[in-house]
Amino acid sequence: MSTIKTEAELAQYVAAATDPIRVIGGGTRGIVGMDGALSVAGISGVELYEPGALTLVVKAGTPVAEVETLLAKSGQRLPFEPMDHRVLTGQGGTPTVGGMVAANVSGPRRFQAGACRDSLIGVRFADGRGQVIRNGGRVMKNVTGYDLVKLMAGSFGTLGILTEVAFKVLPMPETGVTLILRGLDDVTAIAALSRALGSPFEVNGATHAPVGMGGAPETLLRLEGFAGSVAYRTDKLRALLADFGAVEVVDDTATHDAIALPDENTTCLGLANQFINASATFANFDLGAPAPACNLAETVAEAMRQAVNKMFGDIAPTVEVVEELSANALAG
Repeated sequence: MSTIKTEAELAQYVAAATDPIRVIGGGTRGIVGMDGALSVAGISGVELYEPGALTLVVKAGTPVAEVETLLAKSGQRLPFEPMDHRVLTGQGGTPTVGGMVAANVSGPRRFQAGACRDSLIGVRFADGRGQVIRNGGRVMKNVTGYDLVKLMAGSFGTLGILTEVAFKVLPMPETGVTLILRGLDDVTAIAALSRALGSPFEVNGATHAPVGMGGAPETLLRLEGFAGSVAYRTDKLRALLADFGAVEVVDDTATHDAIALPDENTTCLGLANQFINASATFANFDLGAPAPACNLAETVAEAMRQAVNKMFGDIAPTVEVVEELSANALAG
């Protein structure tokens, strides 16, 4: 495996290449073998961070964890909540910013804050001829011409090899809570989620786990913001969902760093927000129930089990749910 450490070196390598290039960042995807691969993890470091301007510019090989730690020191974060796929895929390596952008990695907050591409404001990359191209900028403004910035997000390196990316970032919320409804079947849970998401109370995380940590179904909704606002919205949302059963409220504030502290006493809710975003995309599963003694290995095993059941199991129940929802919509 070859390792590149500068943009100029990368451009020269690409210009001289006669065969397809297999590019890797932190090696977390397991898509290509290491033999003959080109690693760009060496192109690393923070180029610019202006907390007051909510602007961050980093080289593509910079570890995501390093960026999140830097932002946290100023009470800020990446709005799109990038998830760590390694827990589900069983891969090693270190997630990098370039890989995150190349795969458009986003998390449960995506439906409110947008995906990775929506926070991306500038890129630099080497194209297939070894030319270094810059698009966008380091400040939030409208730009004329082709928006290559968003085109590069999710392109998996097929259009160019990223060397630098710029983001708009946002402040961390003052507080957050998760509202939990227990024991709902799939149809009722979808109705509850739809009602909450259609409300003006700014839900920014929502999922239904047919099999929760306790073995029973769990439906979860997340609220974040200023303490007064969260308290008001929590009361209103509980009242809105009252006919679906008792609504439990769990304080999320202490779980933001749970992924960095995977000990026996870490709450599952914080882990779930990092591990599982598939519930917001293609599979409805989550591990959101708070538990006083959540075993990390059991958490991962449960996530894998639910994912496999959802993706490869009998799809008849899903079809029945869709048919019933359709019938209800037509009747209404």
